[in-house]
Formats: sequence, structure tokens, C-alpha cells
Amino acid sequence: MSYQHKQLASGRWFELTFLEQMANIGSEVERTILWRSKNSEYSVKAIERALELIELTIADAKNMARLKELSRLREVLIDYFYSDNNFSSSDSLWRNYFNAFGYAVRANI
Repeated sequence: MSYQHKQLASGRWFELTFLEQMANIGSEVERTILWRSKNSEYSVKAIERALELIELTIADAKNMARLKELSRLREVLIDYFYSDNNFSSSDSLWRNYFNAFGYAVRANI
């Protein structure tokens, strides 16, 4: 597989805490949302990076207890950005979900 986040995929990602991993995924999702109305190519690249980071997070042994949540996250993101939005997601839902991780990282929880 060809990774866009080569340095992270080579092992650095696994050094991050779960909260840091999720905050980084949230950054890519935010970029996806922001670029969607301005440049669809950039938006697609951002969601691809987010999905790549989710895959790396799933592969991280310390996150095994969160496998169900991470798998569902991947499923619902794909549904929202690539499919019919059967789960009724919204931009604000994604921002609220991921902002919590960013706040936790900044608060050093």
C-alpha cells in the first residue's frame, strides 16, 4: 500500500496516544469539509488521508478495545463523504465529535 503519511505509517503513528491519533484524524476530516465547496480534488485527498489514518489507528495494538468504534467511524465517514448518508451525519456532527479529541489533547488529559 502506498501511504500519503509515510513517516507516520513507518511507526511514528503508533507512538501517539489514542487522543492524538483521533485529533489528527479530525484535522483531516475538517480539511475535507472545508475543501468540499472550494476544491473537490483537495477534499477527496483529505478524506483519503483521514481514512488512511483510521486504518493505522485500527492497526495499532493499543487500540484493540476500541476496534468496534473505529470500524464504525470508518463506515460512517465513508457513508457521509462517498455514499448516501444513510446515518444522517452532518458537518457539525463531525466537528463536534472530533473537536472533543482536540480539546482533550490540548488540555493534556
